[in-house]
Amino acid sequence: MPTEMAQPFTVRSGESWRDPFPMYAGLRDHDPVHHVAEGDYWVLSRFAEVWAAARDTSAFSSAQGLTFTYGERERLGLREAAPMVMLDPPEHTEFRGLVSRGFTPRRVAGVEPAVRRFVAGRLDRVARVLARGPAAETDIVSELFKPLPSFVVAHYLGVPEADRARFDGWTEQIVAAGSHGDPLAASGAVAELLDYFTHLARRRRDEPGDDTVSALVAVYGDGDPLGLLRILGFAFTMVAGGNDTTTGLLGGACELLAAHPGQRALLAREPGLIPGAVEELLRLTCPVQGLARTATRDVRIAGTVIPAGRKVMLLYASANRDPREFGPDAERLDVTRRPGRILAFGHGAHHCLGAAAARLQARIALEELLIRFPDFTVDPGRGVFAPGHFVRRYRSLPFSAGRPA
Repeated sequence: MPTEMAQPFTVRSGESWRDPFPMYAGLRDHDPVHHVAEGDYWVLSRFAEVWAAARDTSAFSSAQGLTFTYGERERLGLREAAPMVMLDPPEHTEFRGLVSRGFTPRRVAGVEPAVRRFVAGRLDRVARVLARGPAAETDIVSELFKPLPSFVVAHYLGVPEADRARFDGWTEQIVAAGSHGDPLAASGAVAELLDYFTHLARRRRDEPGDDTVSALVAVYGDGDPLGLLRILGFAFTMVAGGNDTTTGLLGGACELLAAHPGQRALLAREPGLIPGAVEELLRLTCPVQGLARTATRDVRIAGTVIPAGRKVMLLYASANRDPREFGPDAERLDVTRRPGRILAFGHGAHHCLGAAAARLQARIALEELLIRFPDFTVDPGRGVFAPGHFVRRYRSLPFSAGRPA
């Protein structure tokens, strides 16, 4: 029997995301293979077990969805148009090979000038607000951290600028549906998203651009129903997974740096440390706190048997703070740490395709923020967390600066 924990496992959403980390520590120390009776799923919390499960696609399948809800794909309207993240090898391997051409280091580096211009323009807006006086503040999430990933995702998908605001509504509905464990609540948003990209894919047959949707349309050719389903699944993955996760990283990074002014000052003095610091910030913020797989057979982990067909939650955020992997100071921010293996982007076949793009956005945002506002502060106590069981992110976060640089 597992030892009773001081803070039992509960599904988090909204305000309860404020500090889930003591609960994670209790799971790691006392019940690393935890069974949730209500819902009948399992939770892995230690680094070694999460790392191994994420890698083993034969025992832990993504094809039944990535939440702890059974029948997830059917309820979301994705039974036919399976997103890439809900495919197993070999189908996943083949499709990932096609779309990864748009995420090569050269292609990602190519968007840097546009991203830097976008960030600079948004920070000009922030500076105008903060120039009103020493007590002035703004919501850094709505001003920068939410619009930035939406801009980047739209760029990769080739969405015309006039349509880009529609992403926010779809993303918000899809993520919010998870707050009540009810994917069906997002079915309308999913249907609108899929309808939009059906029309965009047809348009790209006649008007191709330098974007991933155009590249996929060229590969699959006209009239290929499976190809269209793959394109729709990819668009769903990008819109649903590429927006709020980067928002979570940026908000969490600012919270950590404001709470550790010495670390923030070090990065302001030595901006060459920022790319490495992004890895440490990813480790500790880990916007995707966890995702589920489905056991394809009975699996024994740490002496416990997980039955075939049961969902298994991989708690990435807990694993990223495991002292067994990162040492006794695993919970401490150290921007000079080089953590090596981290699970912020998952691992194995399903390692996040947009990892390089997320790192690019974080690096540029921090570089520009620290140039403009090296003494910035945020007020987490008045910050508001977004609903959703899997992504920990601020919906709003008050931001101020002692002095613009």
